[in-house]
Amino acid sequence: MAHLVFDIETSALDLELFDSAQQEYLFRDANRLTGEEDQARKRSEITQQFNLWPFTAQVVCIGMLNADTGRGQVLYQADDYAEEDDGEKPAVEFVPCVDETELLTAFWDVARHYDSIVTFNGRGFDVPFLYLRSALMNVPISRKDWLGYRYQVEPHCDLAEQFTFYGVSGKDGAARRFNLDFYCKAFGIPSPKAEGVSGADVNALLAAGEYRTIAEYCLRDVRATVLLHRVWRERLAGIK
Repeated sequence: MAHLVFDIETSALDLELFDSAQQEYLFRDANRLTGEEDQARKRSEITQQFNLWPFTAQVVCIGMLNADTGRGQVLYQADDYAEEDDGEKPAVEFVPCVDETELLTAFWDVARHYDSIVTFNGRGFDVPFLYLRSALMNVPISRKDWLGYRYQVEPHCDLAEQFTFYGVSGKDGAARRFNLDFYCKAFGIPSPKAEGVSGADVNALLAAGEYRTIAEYCLRDVRATVLLHRVWRERLAGIK
């Protein structure tokens, strides 16, 4: 059974898109503080979290690979969204999209062809983010069963769940959770952050028009997830 491995990159929406009531709600914890420095520090902390919430951020890139064939696509928003025609299609196509709606529509069109998916923290972040952004943009969702029953690997194998054995050790125990970069280095997998780009850079890269840089970083995340899934499948799958 072919597995679709994917990862998303998100970017915070402009604060001016939210009315005064929404802004008051978002920064309520900061506004409760008395000192100006404390308020500013808390506002900065909250602003940094905007990328994590589908009501304050958008999907700007989705990388996808077939775990068995290595073929796939990277969908990404770009100002110059005309596809390049290089003749023969490469194993992984970079597909620029005019906006988030086009990007999400293209993603769900691919997703409907797969019965199984693999992610890293997809149950906690990528999948609910995609579901809610698609609902907000009125984009039809072709697969609505990816959150399902947590303690199973079909149709969704979330490696963040598998390498912690569903959180069996809690926050600080033997099977505590690490980030993808740490797992990759531990298992000798090339780190997606090795070229100096991380998810924290996406906002700045988007503002600078570095769309392809975001797409290439996202693809490195997906390739690392493919290799980590191989480690899990060969060495740990089936442990209960």
